[in-house]
Amino acid sequence: MRVVVADDSALLREGLQLLLGEAGHEVVSAVRDGPSYVEAMLRERPDVGIVDVRMPPSHTDEGLRAALEVRRTWQEARVMVLSQYVVIPYAEDLFAGDPSGTGYLLKDRVSEIDDFLDALDTVADGGTVLDPAVVRGLMDRRRDPLAALTPREREVLTLMAEGRSNTSIAEALVVTVGAVEKHTQRIFAKLGLSPDDDARHRRVAAVVRLLRSSG
Repeated sequence: MRVVVADDSALLREGLQLLLGEAGHEVVSAVRDGPSYVEAMLRERPDVGIVDVRMPPSHTDEGLRAALEVRRTWQEARVMVLSQYVVIPYAEDLFAGDPSGTGYLLKDRVSEIDDFLDALDTVADGGTVLDPAVVRGLMDRRRDPLAALTPREREVLTLMAEGRSNTSIAEALVVTVGAVEKHTQRIFAKLGLSPDDDARHRRVAAVVRLLRSSG
């Protein structure tokens, strides 16, 4: 297979190239950020593209957004997304359309070489691969609305629970106040808190959900 690899970690990027090369595959491009991944995928048209969810500059969901952009432009693209953690909304975004030729695996699976290579073959052949931990998370989400929050949104909610303002949260997370506001709006939406309610009331209600979940 011809493969494009995208990961900001030079160690993992080189490791994947060696692993794939030993398996008889050709890495036609290895890049470290989302835009470069999009460019490489559309230029090389590989059999499959591997991309890490979190890449520069914000290390949140750049890789996921890059994969979705590739699929919008080239619908037949085969993409394997790797993630350090289970983030259910990411999986749902990735599989929202036609799931053929799509994979979402935790990075730990890469160390299980034969299973990883089999999963990559499945995606390249147009199949679907979903990490078992992601499947469990999708099932758990039916019971826990907080499971819908991304790790960053959980961080914001936790700091919100400490009584911090958006400015204080932004300083703690080293992001802009605007970014925090976007996170809080997504938190409120995922927790089913009406935009018609007072903002202060929604913050309190969100914190109550967090405390109940932790209890």
